Amino acid sequence: MRPRDDHRGERGREGAGAADALVEGVRGMGPGEVPGRLCAVAVDLLPVSGASVSLHSDGMPVQLGASSAQAAYVTEIQATLGDGPCQSAALSGAPVLARDLTAGQDVLRWPVFAQQATAAGVRAVYSMPLGNDTVCVGTLDLYRESPGDLTDLELRTARLVAGMMTVALMALPHAEETGGPGDERWLSGLAADHDQVYQATGMIMAQLGAGTDEALARLRAHAFAHGRTALDVAGDVVAHRLRFDDDGDGNEPA
Repeated sequence: MRPRDDHRGERGREGAGAADALVEGVRGMGPGEVPGRLCAVAVDLLPVSGASVSLHSDGMPVQLGASSAQAAYVTEIQATLGDGPCQSAALSGAPVLARDLTAGQDVLRWPVFAQQATAAGVRAVYSMPLGNDTVCVGTLDLYRESPGDLTDLELRTARLVAGMMTVALMALPHAEETGGPGDERWLSGLAADHDQVYQATGMIMAQLGAGTDEALARLRAHAFAHGRTALDVAGDVVAHRLRFDDDGDGNEPA
């Protein structure tokens, strides 16, 4: 008779409990409510104060939902800076655990993000990639207001949440798949926001005679310098309320 593995059985029960909580948490929810609700369930399951989920494309995260205003804000900081644990997790396809944004290696790795995050009350970030072994489509970002690590059990739960988040997001309908005028077209709207950033990047490229990477970096730098998000600044560029001169700084047109 095969010996009993108590730890394996315990892990299975814990995983089943987390899975049940996630399924129950989104029961009856519309597509646009699912990402935010899954983030809220993640906060219930783990010792974190906030969570957000973003899709990543060409290095620009598109936030789909968050459990709180704080989580949404710190996620936007990462998108505007183009730096932070979520960017590292998206690039590597592996979890990135920033255990202490107040001192040590995490501050050295992301100095500006660490300063901005701690000013917003976040002192640890755990970013879980969404996708499979070959493709990362986004990240689940977990925020904590005190420094610290996740236990092995908590990390397994975070991985499980990320896996179920991936399945849920891939099952959400896009605008062209919805059936009637009352259907939500929220994913299409998020795509439009994402496209606006790249339209603005193209306009900055033309204004400065610069490449894509430099133009996007200038847009992000202007947003950071003025305490705004990259998406807000992109909207001004596309609407011709802001243009970039040869010095790279954005100015209102005369």
